[in-house]
Amino acid sequence: MVQAIVFLPLLGAILAGLIAIFGAHARNPSGDEVKHHDHGHHDQGLGDHARAAAAHDDHGHDDHHVSEPPAQGSRAAELITTGLLFVSAALSWVTLVDVGFLHHDARIALFPWINSGDLQVSWALRVDTLTAVMLVVVNTVSSLVHLYSIGYMDEDPYRPRFFAYLSLFTFAMLMLVTADNLVQLFFGWEGVGLASYLLIGFWYQKPSANAAAIKAFVVNRVGDFGFALGIFAVFMLLNTTDFETIFAGAQGLSGKTINFFGWHADALTLICLLLFMGAMGKSAQFLLHTWLPDAMEGPTPVSALIHAATMVTAGVFMVARLSPLFELAPNAQAVVMFFGATTAFFAATVGLVQNDIKRIVAYSTCSQLGYMFVAMGAGAYSVGMYHLFTHAFFKALLFLGSGSVIYAMHHEQDIRNMGGLWRKIPYTYAVMVIGTLALTGFPLTAGYFSKDAIIESAYVAHNPFAYYGFAMTVIAAGLTSFYSWRLIFKTFHGEPHDQHHYEAAHESPLWMLIPIGILAAGSILAGFPFYELFAGHGVGEFFRESLKMHPNIIDEMHHIPKTIVYLPTVMMGIGLYIAYVFYIRRPYLPVELANQHQMLYHFLLNKWYFDELYEIIFVRPAKWLGRFLWKKGDGFVIDGFGPDGVSARVLDVTRNVVKIQTGYLYHYAFAMLIGVAGLITWFMFGLGGQ
Repeated sequence: MVQAIVFLPLLGAILAGLIAIFGAHARNPSGDEVKHHDHGHHDQGLGDHARAAAAHDDHGHDDHHVSEPPAQGSRAAELITTGLLFVSAALSWVTLVDVGFLHHDARIALFPWINSGDLQVSWALRVDTLTAVMLVVVNTVSSLVHLYSIGYMDEDPYRPRFFAYLSLFTFAMLMLVTADNLVQLFFGWEGVGLASYLLIGFWYQKPSANAAAIKAFVVNRVGDFGFALGIFAVFMLLNTTDFETIFAGAQGLSGKTINFFGWHADALTLICLLLFMGAMGKSAQFLLHTWLPDAMEGPTPVSALIHAATMVTAGVFMVARLSPLFELAPNAQAVVMFFGATTAFFAATVGLVQNDIKRIVAYSTCSQLGYMFVAMGAGAYSVGMYHLFTHAFFKALLFLGSGSVIYAMHHEQDIRNMGGLWRKIPYTYAVMVIGTLALTGFPLTAGYFSKDAIIESAYVAHNPFAYYGFAMTVIAAGLTSFYSWRLIFKTFHGEPHDQHHYEAAHESPLWMLIPIGILAAGSILAGFPFYELFAGHGVGEFFRESLKMHPNIIDEMHHIPKTIVYLPTVMMGIGLYIAYVFYIRRPYLPVELANQHQMLYHFLLNKWYFDELYEIIFVRPAKWLGRFLWKKGDGFVIDGFGPDGVSARVLDVTRNVVKIQTGYLYHYAFAMLIGVAGLITWFMFGLGGQ
């Protein structure tokens, strides 16, 4: 059954890929030609709504022209991949019951992979409760995103390629969560990186999409470099990459040191920090977060898949999987807590002033991932997984709901150009409100249980940064509430700002409405029913050996002052009230505030100037070095002294020497005469005479 769960998406990806290849060949039998449109919109690869939006922007009216017919077999590719994913999702829920409740853990060996000296790596599927939870999250959200994409991408000519990428992405994530050793985990880790690059840059005729895809890829390389070093360090000390052996030998590493450039670092702390560096890249934590908002350049279903269920949760899962190592390295846990809390606060402050509907939700993802890492730093790994589980539902809902708004508004993404939409798209409005209630932690929604549990775990944690983590997550709860309701009020309430788009707005097709309805149900039902298993007294029974919890932390969470328990809910209420005053009662207030505090406003609007800082610190020096090596190193030195220097002079000399070889006898006789005359002169007047 587990093999089916993991490999059905791969089968779908291969079949959709073949359809895409044959469809492309049928369209262009003589080879592929890419035409770039240069009228301000690189719209060759866009869906028809986007092209129509471009036409509307250029001509002031809707011009539904299809520049290319859809690839042959598009419908088949959609139905095959979506059908296989739904089978996989259904089997995942069965596996959760079988493993979580019936305790049928499994390790399924598939085949040997690498045998080289001490490095023995076999390909195996490890299925315990932690894996089962991830299988449910990944496959449930992915199957709904596939279904949603059938409606959202309905007029894109490259649908088979899109669905092949989506299924490949899902397969890579499944490989990651079922990994039985660090090398297999790294395979899945790089697989999701590759697939995200392909999906973010799906509309590759848009320069901005290409730039965003490259940025995501390069920033993740930085984290993955640290992750790879961590894997090397584990192998160096334990001669294995197998999880069971690592966990068994971890205790023996206490007190050992690694000579790291002359610095004798504690082995476990260094290993955990290097591995966490990988998680910082994948899960967009503070300093390596810059790729996440730019990833919005991909189609909206991609944003939902990357930012809800898959790529960004890989880092959180990895820390949970390696919890036996992190529990033995309290200094590393302190770093995890610090970065988690900082990210939760930082991303929430930036989300306050963003105007692109998808970027607001993206920063909210960044902030919520910070929450998850706070729980990991506190040693409450099951609580972090609880938030990962609930967050997948309401964040996928918010992204797909935003997609429905964008679809209705003819690909308009700026919330300043919306308003009053609740009359036009009431169903989308209702599910977006449910998603927002869950995100802000409204009582009895899924987010309320998981988010409050994280804040409680930070309060009772025995971590140097515990109070910092607690304070930041509480403040972030208020900020989250404000920017989430700001999005709802500016999009759905008030007066329409773009009358033309407002009049044309309409509810999305059924393909898109069914998935967001199911996710809205999940945003409520994923909370309370699972509370005991993730954050109550059922944790030990449910997760068993798959997580190494900090001792007694769950008990301590249940014995804290009532004021602390109610604090996040109070913050949520304050955020909602301020948003209501700012955007419903007195809409002139935000403008006045922005004008009064222009420095702060621009600081937040420009995302704390991280992109500009990285441009100065890393990008420009790298470009300068590359240009210097190209112009001076390659052009001046190598070409100047090589092909353009020595060899060019040799050619010049030989070309001129050849002219002397004429073949006439009197030329040679004359040359000999000159030679003899020169020799006699030298003997008479020169050195030869002495």
